[in-house]
Amino acid sequence: MRIQRKNIISQLAAGIFIVVGALFLHSCDEGSAIKPDPDGKQPYIVPDSLLKTLTIDTVRQGELINSLQMTGMVDFNQDKQVNIFPLVSGNIREIKVQLGDYVNAGQVLATVRSSEMAGYTNNLIQAQTNVNATKKQLDATTDLFQSGLASNLDVTNAQVNYDQAVAQLEMVKRILRINGDDTTGRFVVKTPIPGFIVQKQVTNDQAIRPDNGNALFTISDLKDVWVWGNVYEANLDKIHLGDYVDVTTLSYPGRVFKGRVDKIMHVLDPTSKVMKVRVVIDNPDYTLRPQMYATITATNTDHKQAIYVPLSALVFDNSRYYVLVYHGGGKADITPVDRMSTLGDKVYLTDGVKPGDAIIASNTLAIYDQLNN
Repeated sequence: MRIQRKNIISQLAAGIFIVVGALFLHSCDEGSAIKPDPDGKQPYIVPDSLLKTLTIDTVRQGELINSLQMTGMVDFNQDKQVNIFPLVSGNIREIKVQLGDYVNAGQVLATVRSSEMAGYTNNLIQAQTNVNATKKQLDATTDLFQSGLASNLDVTNAQVNYDQAVAQLEMVKRILRINGDDTTGRFVVKTPIPGFIVQKQVTNDQAIRPDNGNALFTISDLKDVWVWGNVYEANLDKIHLGDYVDVTTLSYPGRVFKGRVDKIMHVLDPTSKVMKVRVVIDNPDYTLRPQMYATITATNTDHKQAIYVPLSALVFDNSRYYVLVYHGGGKADITPVDRMSTLGDKVYLTDGVKPGDAIIASNTLAIYDQLNN
């Protein structure tokens, strides 16, 4: 009986020891657990499975490069563009080119049947006849003067008439030469420069006049083109003559065309309130075509230092920018920052973080939402 009682007491003691030990371990676990925030929210810890996929970057410091993005449009290089106007009236015949054709210097574009050209030919014949007549009169008067039958004044008058006839012939020849030097009543339209037919405003049998304000053809050499950019009033101090620019188009989204600002208009458009800047770009393969829409990104530096982070590290919410500063062990904080400018995948900041701070640079929006909630 006494032995049985001792066994019961031993079993009770062992049970009490186990319960006390369990309570002690439980209290230790509670003490080592992450304490909740005063408002009752449990701090978010980035899981190890997600942490392995994250990109952890650092805040860096470097030279501040200002960037300005503008909308623009490709245009002809007007210094290498020729508008061909009609020099005579008449009817267009034999148009030999079409819009978009490439032509060489001196190539015939069309011919014009012209009464004016016929008149120039007639003037040439009359001037040549007059030269022959006055020459014979001068020779005859000279012979009479040598025979004593004409005075020196008669010879002088005959010489003046001949010189005037020669001058008139030269003038008629120059006029005819300016108008193509054709004596068959045709005016031949030729291009003075090589390039593309970028405008064509005539058709066969169309009547034309010299006082018509429209060009027959417009020829442009597209080996280099202009791109006009629009700078808004708030950004006037961010663009300078000689700034390097990158130009992209909708047609070639993966291709960047390099250029430089070579002209600033310094006058705001009264309607759109933008200032025009001109960029000249080499176009040897004729990729860029007039009237293409373009995006122009101009860059310049004031040789100042600034901190920057990757664009992927930035979160915009509630009209503010934030980054996620990583402290290790899955812990991160939401930190507000002030954005200065963006250049490619770099975002320059004024404050909020310091060089060397570790930041999360991927899946930022999802982690931001978890930290916020």
